[in-house]
Amino acid sequence: MRRLHGRWSALAERVDGATPADRDQSVDALRALAILGVVLGHWLVTALTGSEGGLRGTSPLAHMPWLAPLSWVLQTLAVFFLVGGHVAAQGYVSARARGVSYRSWAGQRLGRLFRPVAAVLVLWGVVAGGLLLGGTELDTVRTLLRLVWSPLWFLLVFAALTAATPLVVRLSPLWPAAVVAGVDVWRFGFGGPEWIGWVNVAAGWLVPYTLGAAWARGAFGRRRPALLLLGGGAASAAALVLWGGYPASMVGVPGAAVSNLNPPTLAAVAFGLAQCGLALLLREPLARAMRRPRTWAKVALLNLSAMTVFLWHQTAMMAVTALGLLVAPDLPGLHTVPGSAGWLAARVLWFPVFAAALAVCWAAFRVYEQPRSARARRAARTGPAPQVPRPLRARGEETARA
Repeated sequence: MRRLHGRWSALAERVDGATPADRDQSVDALRALAILGVVLGHWLVTALTGSEGGLRGTSPLAHMPWLAPLSWVLQTLAVFFLVGGHVAAQGYVSARARGVSYRSWAGQRLGRLFRPVAAVLVLWGVVAGGLLLGGTELDTVRTLLRLVWSPLWFLLVFAALTAATPLVVRLSPLWPAAVVAGVDVWRFGFGGPEWIGWVNVAAGWLVPYTLGAAWARGAFGRRRPALLLLGGGAASAAALVLWGGYPASMVGVPGAAVSNLNPPTLAAVAFGLAQCGLALLLREPLARAMRRPRTWAKVALLNLSAMTVFLWHQTAMMAVTALGLLVAPDLPGLHTVPGSAGWLAARVLWFPVFAAALAVCWAAFRVYEQPRSARARRAARTGPAPQVPRPLRARGEETARA
């Protein structure tokens, strides 16, 4: 244990020493918090209950509506898009100043997003085929695939906004927010078609993305704008939930007539504004925390594996759930119906097991998140000494992961 502690301390010092002095470490810290929010949120509000012949998906939010406030803490997608817009805007301006073409800039960024996806699609294509050939019910396979592939919508929207960065980098967030409001009024107030709500998939997440671009331009150098975002967004979200008929939960609930997230509603956008305001206010405390080498090393290494963690955390949870069936078909917090506080307590106790399974996935698949040149160097390296991750050595594009 002492030897492991010493190796970790040495690695933390290496990471800290390789970090440029002008790097805004609070950006990495915000992304790390957003990642943890997504992972813990999915592990908490996504449940697979055992049934005859397979597994069925459900959510404790459907059985315990009083858990809705948890979604206010763990639904952190707006922070993802805020940081993504900030980094993309900075990276694009920097690339233009260096004479890098748009095609090269966009290709590099989008490649970082989609290279790790191929491994997920291939593995689960094989697993799904094997399950069906082995006699697993189609509904069970469909449930598992939905949990694996549902996060991919985030990547598609994020990739589209990234590609459109030169067009939206100076767009005011008021415009996409007005589109979301108009769509909701048409959809809920005048009985418009349900499909019109999907316009908000782009418009809704464009709001925090353009806020991130404004941040890159220096719009939040003072605390007052961030305080206005926090206060105004929170008040608007509360009013829309209390008097506008929007659900209290900021994530989808199975069986609910309306979801705030799929597609995003005006309530979700208002909530996202409050989240962005809070995130911007946390920059200074987070920057101070990142001055501690060990804390910064954890955040930096998580950021370097952000896509791997994002893509495989549901697989880790499902693997533990499936393997648990071999032990007993009704393990509390794993296979039982999430309808009580006891289930919630038992579920939290499973988190370390989920984390261990995710660590296995990380060890197996993080290589797909590394650039090809880094993978080639890793394959050729024979020395056992810990290496400093290369993305920490450069400025600008190194924060492109989301």
